Amino acid sequence: MSKPTNAIVIGAGIAGLCAARALADRFAEVTVVDRDRLPDEPSTRRGTPQSAHAHGLLISGRRALEELFPGLGDELIAAGAVLLDSAGDLLVHREGRFWPRFPVGLDILSVSRPLLEHTIRRRVLALPHLTVRSGAAVSGLLPAADGVGGVRLDSGERLPAELVVDCSGRNTRSDRWLAELGFPAPAQEEVRIHTEYATRVYPRAPGDADGAKAVLISPVAPHETLTGIAWPLEGDRWIISVVGVHNSLGSYEDSLGKLPVPLLGDLTARAEPLTDVTVHKYPASRRRHFDKLRKLPSGYATAGDAFCSFNPVYGQGMACAALHALALGRLLDGHPGAPAGFAREFYTEIARISATPWRFSTGADLAYPETKGRRPRGGALLTPYLTRLNRAAVTDPEVRRLWLEVQHLLRPAGDLFRPGAVLRVLRGGR
Repeated sequence: MSKPTNAIVIGAGIAGLCAARALADRFAEVTVVDRDRLPDEPSTRRGTPQSAHAHGLLISGRRALEELFPGLGDELIAAGAVLLDSAGDLLVHREGRFWPRFPVGLDILSVSRPLLEHTIRRRVLALPHLTVRSGAAVSGLLPAADGVGGVRLDSGERLPAELVVDCSGRNTRSDRWLAELGFPAPAQEEVRIHTEYATRVYPRAPGDADGAKAVLISPVAPHETLTGIAWPLEGDRWIISVVGVHNSLGSYEDSLGKLPVPLLGDLTARAEPLTDVTVHKYPASRRRHFDKLRKLPSGYATAGDAFCSFNPVYGQGMACAALHALALGRLLDGHPGAPAGFAREFYTEIARISATPWRFSTGADLAYPETKGRRPRGGALLTPYLTRLNRAAVTDPEVRRLWLEVQHLLRPAGDLFRPGAVLRVLRGGR
């Protein structure tokens, strides 16, 4: 059976590259278009301003990327990425104390966003029958009988396709594009947290962080508003970020000094910085409810941040983008060429994938009274339980592992509420 002819991906970030990899096995030709001039080396670019800051890759995301790009982890480690145990090598400070470190066998891969994106992009560029058009901005969608039949570029060039996958990020213009074709825009849900990052890169030496490979100083809402992160990068470097919510971030040095422990401030004071301070602002988490639209265009889908974007401090975006791409491939196997009905099933599936990270990240953000957004049903009961859960995870390795597996999307959130887990949480969270 011959493959469908052509698919187009809008956006060459992590979501777009993962989607392109899934499409490459299922379409005769795949074209990726991005408004940026894509660099030939690992570097930040205008379209991904967040790439200069600390990035976390959930374990589920690392496994999904390995499924899409076999051997990717080994390639990144050979380039200097750091593998660390999420409880044994990560030094966590929360609620006035450092958490004991003990291995749980759940490894995180720490790598800069530019190196990760560059390595994946190089893999994608090597795929046969795949073209990347950089410096090409999409200005609209082409109509088809019952949906979308391609894209129109700013230059006026028309690129026909059987399937268009929009991975252009949280600022996608999909609402306007679809309205021009007579299709309704999805309802949008926002949780406005006003997160602001300040980041600098420093040289890394053994023993810098009391023997830990990474540091997370985590706030307890609502009386603490600053997060401190020290993440190891390739090239024996630290990327050190301080993150504030609701306009609580001052200067880089002053904010480091306001963290509840001086570890990161001391670390930066005794090292010569390798970069200037970079600042990035993130106003709100946002999800577009394509899954709830009654009328969906055929030949069109959104994925990654264009569907659901999270407060980046929780490190969920890249993992969800990779999981969306795996879902795209699976569903296309059952619906070659993405006929009518494909989009409905695809949006239902990626809404399910995104539901747990959305609930936990926005639930944490809504613990601040200044945060604007709809409170989730049952939140008044869930928040005290999660507080007990965090306390139990300090000393109980089984609770810590369970909580990490849920946070990293390896187990369903419902496992936190099984009788055995609840009993351990109530005992350990006193």
